[in-house]
Amino acid sequence: MWQIAESDLPAISIGAAILGTGGGGNPYLGMLRVRELLRRGRRIRVIDPEDLHDSDLLVVSGAMGSPTVSYEKLARGDEEAEAVRALERHLGRRFTAVAPLEMGGGNSMAALCVGALVDLPVVNGDGMGRAFPELQMITYLIYGGTPSPSAVADDKGNRVVIDEVVDARWLERIARAVTIEVGGHAGLATAVMDGAHCKASIIPRTLELAHRIGTAVLRARDEKADPVDAMLAVCGGRRYLRGKIVDVERRLARGFARGRVELVGFGDDSGRTVVIDFQNENLVIWEDGEATVTVPDLITIVTSDRGDPVTTELLRYGYRVDVLVLPCPEQLKTERALAVVGPRAFGYDVEYRPFA
Repeated sequence: MWQIAESDLPAISIGAAILGTGGGGNPYLGMLRVRELLRRGRRIRVIDPEDLHDSDLLVVSGAMGSPTVSYEKLARGDEEAEAVRALERHLGRRFTAVAPLEMGGGNSMAALCVGALVDLPVVNGDGMGRAFPELQMITYLIYGGTPSPSAVADDKGNRVVIDEVVDARWLERIARAVTIEVGGHAGLATAVMDGAHCKASIIPRTLELAHRIGTAVLRARDEKADPVDAMLAVCGGRRYLRGKIVDVERRLARGFARGRVELVGFGDDSGRTVVIDFQNENLVIWEDGEATVTVPDLITIVTSDRGDPVTTELLRYGYRVDVLVLPCPEQLKTERALAVVGPRAFGYDVEYRPFA
């Protein structure tokens, strides 16, 4: 068992934001939430998926909403924990452990907050290996988990239990509507499952991966080395473009931050122009009219000098950044998964081709 210490948080925050492909909420704000709980004497225990018993009862926890809203409208801090408590009351049972929703930005910290507040261990893994904008895109549900019952909790004291839904897409629609009505940001508890299903469907050890990526970046900064090279040595992938942001289009639509960012290359990439579409997370890179990189591969933007992840709500004209492409987990490359998280699931009429 890994007991999270305050000293672990900066590395996890950086690594999770890199894996988060621009989404998942502001990583620094998420880190502050966890740090405050640790300073109050709470404990956060992380367990390996293989240490689960088949009969354990788990719940998936995370935040729901737009990163733009979560950046401007600060969370109270216990929304995800309150959603878990509401689901426990509904079921009349106590959960054994918490499984993270996604490994992205501030949302990577949400399950840690729940573990601290309700004193449950957190599983070292998540349901995306990155961040995606919609609930049906978690591997727990893609590979046969049940979307109901689920619960949504806001910062005002409202608790909504969704007792039964037809499928995961209906859960997304209903929970999204509730989230929009309560202000665009809420805590979520969903995908109740046993330990056997968690072990079979989780993308394992991504919290540990985020920590290793962040540690590599911090060490490179201390040693005056290239932080981008350091992170790529840990997680694979490559630098797609070094350039300057010349235009950003961003709007809030149906609870999502949607838009695109245009970059012009410099140095070795002079003369290149790319456009990246995003829906909370970066989805597609367009260059010369062609979709050269698509989901589920990870498209991440970091500052060129320090390797700081730039989430979609922080994209600004003039930033000098590196665009990175990282390989997605194998669980997202199956025909079953691509039907839910591939480019066509987002309305792009292109085939997914792994970016080498």
